[in-house]
Amino acid sequence: MAETVPPSASRVRSWWGWGWADAHPDDAECVAMGALIPGSLPRPLPVPRTGDLDLPAPAVEAPASLARLVRADPADRAAHAMGKAYRDVVRALRGRLGRVPDLVARPRDEQDVADLLEWAGEREVAVVPYGGGSSVTGGVEYRGDAHRAVLSLDLTAMGRVLEVDPVGRAARIQAGTLGPDLEEQLRPHGLTLRHFPQSFEFSTLGGWLATRAGGHYATGRTHIDDFVQSLRVVTPAGVHASWRLPASGAGPSPDRLFLGSEGALGVITEAWVRVQRRPVHKASAAVAFADFADALEAVRLVAQSDLMPANCRLLDAGEAGLAGAAGDGSAMLVLGFESADGPVDGRLGQAVDLARSCGGTAARASAPPALPGPSPDARAEGAGAG
Repeated sequence: MAETVPPSASRVRSWWGWGWADAHPDDAECVAMGALIPGSLPRPLPVPRTGDLDLPAPAVEAPASLARLVRADPADRAAHAMGKAYRDVVRALRGRLGRVPDLVARPRDEQDVADLLEWAGEREVAVVPYGGGSSVTGGVEYRGDAHRAVLSLDLTAMGRVLEVDPVGRAARIQAGTLGPDLEEQLRPHGLTLRHFPQSFEFSTLGGWLATRAGGHYATGRTHIDDFVQSLRVVTPAGVHASWRLPASGAGPSPDRLFLGSEGALGVITEAWVRVQRRPVHKASAAVAFADFADALEAVRLVAQSDLMPANCRLLDAGEAGLAGAAGDGSAMLVLGFESADGPVDGRLGQAVDLARSCGGTAARASAPPALPGPSPDARAEGAGAG
């Protein structure tokens, strides 16, 4: 298939916080949002500048053969120093970044990854694989002093769907592909991966694989390993490539070593993953509960039924109020069903009846008409999946 430039390639991420640098809320919006959160600061803090960080000079320099892939720009190094946990954002606001990468590399293909790993091994340089940088567990942050220098290996230049098998419903995708770019490239084929972690917009397929990410869907394929057919991984000992074959019970699965390994065993460069037709039949409802325990019982009944909701998410009173879903102290159960094959409003009705039997009150419901083709924006579809 012809290569296309991913939509996100021309935008710049915030180095210190979540989102795009050109999409930050202004001061008035920050103050208004802060008013909804107990204990928040009465005024916004100034946006930190990388020029004020006084970063140390890189402890190592890339060879001429790799110079086209490597940068030592202070802003780039700062942006790759940590993830996006609340703790990380606070540290960035205060300019306390810890060990900052000496260099940032952006390989363009698998051979680039292998060349960078070989050089790093020879020079005692630690390599930290980096996808979207959305880790909230310290997965992209180097800790310790066992290495001479640190190289952040940013894979987002490897962000394309390379091949689609419409008959087998699978796609071969590079590991640096961000969630929205992945869905946008599958859309012309009428297909979707339909894996939507909360970090969807700013995380990559490789990151999902390396962390065994869970998506928003309540039933069915809920973790990324459910989608995997095969992997390619560059390791210090060479390239691991698994076969795209039906599931086998003959001994341990090599892919399982890399899924969830957080990049410690190698750099995932691409994967064959299962995809599916885009859903065209959808129905959803919100059910309010005065008592949270009653809402929990409703979730249990729905989960143990054979209804298989795509979305079954319970918001407590605080979260429901902050989201604007309820302002009267009620908990809110959000239910959703979807299918590429036939109407789902009957299953939604049964789920709502179960919730009502536990004391819930249906606040709203919708059953959009079936669409003649692929459904609209994948990001909108993922936002409601819980």
